[in-house]
Amino acid sequence: MVTTVLGTAGSQVPVAPRPPAEPGGPEPVPVHRPRRNLLGIVVALVTLIASGALSWTSRWEYDHTESRLIGLRVKEAGSVLAGALPAIQTPLASAAALADATDGDVGQFKGFMARYTGTGRPFVSASLWRPGDSMPIAVVGSAPVIADSADASRAFFSRTDPPAVLHMTELMRAAASTRLGYAFTTPGGSLKYTVYGEGAIATTRPIRIASDSAFADLDYALYVGRTPIQAALLQASVSRVPIGGRHATAVVPFGDSAFTLVMAPRHSLSGALPERLPWIIAVVGVLLSAAFAILTQRLSHRRRDAEVLAAELDGIARDNRRLYAEQRNVAETLQLALLPADLPRSNSAEMAVHYEPGVKGIHIGGDWYDVITRQDQLLLVVGDVSGRGLPAATVMASLLYGARAYAAQGDAPDAILSKLSNLLRVDASGRFATVLCVLLDLARHQITLASAGHLPPLLVQPGSARYLTCPIGPPIGVASTRYEAATVDVPESAILVAFTDGLVERRTESLDVGLERLRELASWDGTWALATLVSTLVRTLLGAGGDDDTVVLGVRWLS
Repeated sequence: MVTTVLGTAGSQVPVAPRPPAEPGGPEPVPVHRPRRNLLGIVVALVTLIASGALSWTSRWEYDHTESRLIGLRVKEAGSVLAGALPAIQTPLASAAALADATDGDVGQFKGFMARYTGTGRPFVSASLWRPGDSMPIAVVGSAPVIADSADASRAFFSRTDPPAVLHMTELMRAAASTRLGYAFTTPGGSLKYTVYGEGAIATTRPIRIASDSAFADLDYALYVGRTPIQAALLQASVSRVPIGGRHATAVVPFGDSAFTLVMAPRHSLSGALPERLPWIIAVVGVLLSAAFAILTQRLSHRRRDAEVLAAELDGIARDNRRLYAEQRNVAETLQLALLPADLPRSNSAEMAVHYEPGVKGIHIGGDWYDVITRQDQLLLVVGDVSGRGLPAATVMASLLYGARAYAAQGDAPDAILSKLSNLLRVDASGRFATVLCVLLDLARHQITLASAGHLPPLLVQPGSARYLTCPIGPPIGVASTRYEAATVDVPESAILVAFTDGLVERRTESLDVGLERLRELASWDGTWALATLVSTLVRTLLGAGGDDDTVVLGVRWLS
């Protein structure tokens, strides 16, 4: 509903039309009873399908998580395995450098390598070789297995180039043990001595992993080379290889060769609950589908009773709609009674006002306005109470009549606001209000204004518009306080526009954007009538999507 009131000397005040009464409720819609058995079956099937899909998704997520975790664990174990390279390469490289520096001194070589050779040490055999020889020139520990075959030793040492790289043999199986050999040649020497070491490999399977190991929850198989074949199996924690089921593989570079590590979890890495969750969901889904089917059957049996009750309630609802329409008419009458029926007449000023409810069909809001005459002065009050409905209207009436009483005493705008702040407490009423109080001295062309948290008024002159500022105090009801006022000189034929936030505030933009849009639109060219200016502001800005109550009050000096 739009209520527009124009007041000038000798003007008439149109009264807003009353909205038509709400028509009666809709005709009852015939109810069709579903086939009870079919409905229960459909509900059960839908529940089973949904739980099956959820169970499958849970299982897929579990498998994906397990695969990712075992992949991370095998990479971690590969990093640990790669960390053993310095323990093998450093002694051999140091011994090769010593041999080059001492021209193959056997005594110094044996003395150096003795600390790295023996039970519990990196090598069970260490030997020094010259290029092209089929037998070592010095041996520490047991005899090297590679020396049992001259062809095998020549073939291996012929590929120890490039130097400065750890070279690794294939598994060498002897009668007494299985060994893995490593060779290192230092670059730059005239003879390029090669130091060769062999480590004993335990052949017992499965190899037990210590319970305090970081990998105690995993089974593994370690192969020499880049392919997990049975002939290259180095160690395994299981009796049968290859490892089946969910597993992950990592190839770990080691010198000029590599190790292949295959690992599998002994139990769920992500915990027992994720492993069992798909089955839990499936069982719960079956139980729920049975329960829903039974519940659907019971509901369908009770539907007939509900239809009888609905017919009775329909009659009650029609009575309630009639009562609501009557109450709404009472509310609208109260709204019109609270707002001024017309504006005062003045030979020095022209006035126009527009009130627009923000929510259609709910006409009791918290926005209000009032114009009070005092000799050659006009007192304008524009306010906005938080909330809607009769509680907001009650607070609005209290503040409106309070302002009139204080104005009758001759109080200034700041004094009126200070006294109003004693009438309302937000902690008691749940409401607060922003209020703008403006005193217009028509003869002196002066404005004295005070604000309790309200938006500033707009002063419109031919070709420009600007907002008037004053000290802004807290809204009425927040705290009892003293307000301050400011006085502004006004040029001839200027227009003052006071308004509430419904004119400029939008939920999707900053308030400054709305204020600037109003200022640009109100830049008056000097030819508009006041009523045209007010109606243009409301029609244009509310068309941008306002949903709050709106008051626009304009005053124009006639001289």
